[in-house]
Amino acid sequence: MRLSRYFLPILKETPREADIVSHRLMLRAGMIRQQAAGSFAWLPLGKRVLDKVNQIIREEQNRAGALEIIMPTIQSAELWRESGRYDDYGKEMLRIQDRHERDMLYGPTNEEMVTDIFRSYVKSYRDLPLNLYHIQWKFRDEVRPRFGVMRSREFLMKDAYSFDLDYEGARAAYNRMFVAYLRTFARMGLKAIPMRADTGPIGGDLSHEFIILADTGESAVFCAREFLDMKVPGEDTDFGNDAEIAGVVNAWTTPYAATDEMHDEKAWEKVPEADRLAARGIEVGHIFHFGEKYSKPMNASVTGPDGKERFVSMGSYGIGPTRLIAAIIEASHDDNGIIWPESVAPFDVVVINMKPGDAACDAACEKLVAACGKGGREVLYDDTDQRAGAKFATADLIGIPRQLIVGPRGAADGTVEVKLRASGQRDVKRLDELLAELGGAA
Repeated sequence: MRLSRYFLPILKETPREADIVSHRLMLRAGMIRQQAAGSFAWLPLGKRVLDKVNQIIREEQNRAGALEIIMPTIQSAELWRESGRYDDYGKEMLRIQDRHERDMLYGPTNEEMVTDIFRSYVKSYRDLPLNLYHIQWKFRDEVRPRFGVMRSREFLMKDAYSFDLDYEGARAAYNRMFVAYLRTFARMGLKAIPMRADTGPIGGDLSHEFIILADTGESAVFCAREFLDMKVPGEDTDFGNDAEIAGVVNAWTTPYAATDEMHDEKAWEKVPEADRLAARGIEVGHIFHFGEKYSKPMNASVTGPDGKERFVSMGSYGIGPTRLIAAIIEASHDDNGIIWPESVAPFDVVVINMKPGDAACDAACEKLVAACGKGGREVLYDDTDQRAGAKFATADLIGIPRQLIVGPRGAADGTVEVKLRASGQRDVKRLDELLAELGGAA
């Protein structure tokens, strides 16, 4: 992709409305544009990152046995009245009427709709377990939307819903999602720590928030330092082995970890002082078991092996991809801009032509671009006529992991300067060697 033909509206000045780092950098890097309070348009660079994040989420949900669907954004109020939530939800729900004066709503979540889908088709325990998920835009009319996409009114959400015959099955489904979340965040370069969350009137211990540590985090968190060195399960994890998965969950829930709301000072004092870590954190995911909360009032039941009808035991599992992108930036940036983990970077490589129009520079850059394509790397080619300082500032701001810099002197002697965005390390390589490394011919 040539930068001269790309829509990348870089802002030189820091927007006054941006209070936190991620909001400032997303606006400055031309990733998003605010359309209304808490509502944003995702521009080409931001959309590329969002697609990368969604793909990782999909792969790990699929690996854990969840099945992707897509549900409507506009829902019938009747379903919510059936569950008892329509009048209880509050002003965050956007209530509307269609032309026939039927009560509708813009969905803030999908428990009722997915339960309706389930009860329409699933009648026997033989069709369980079942986990359905989708990635869909939601709307919650926040009183004070703030911090950019970190707390917006319109946002993208991956929400999954599990259905099981009994609590034991629901616990196994919960554990699978727990491990899938560990893997999902690790693949995005994040160390997410599962912290016990409030289960409300349902009770029990099956509710966890996944928190990443960041100085600009919204809430105070307390955890054992050993979490920082714990190994996330690999690709060979067998999600069909309930005992193995339960063992992983047990290992990740044994050390102390709690948000400020769930913090237990007496339990905290039992953690050796040298092993205590008090920090700030950002929630990037939440998993929750709620049993028969929706299946019972909505009559979502199946016939068990004994021939008796029973209400299914359910759980829900959320990740906000749009919010997650802001969290990644909060955890990975410097004074010059964003530092993307390679797995979610909008491009793998930026080729910077220091003198467009110079035959040798143009030829070397074209070879590098072609080699990147041949090697399966996504490349942004800065072929603009901007000054060197502006080119470097843009490359650092948008955070592409690898910068290949071609100037007249290097082009003449067959060398390319390589800069790694994360470390700032610079190296000079032979063009022919670099082409071979990238996947092209010298």
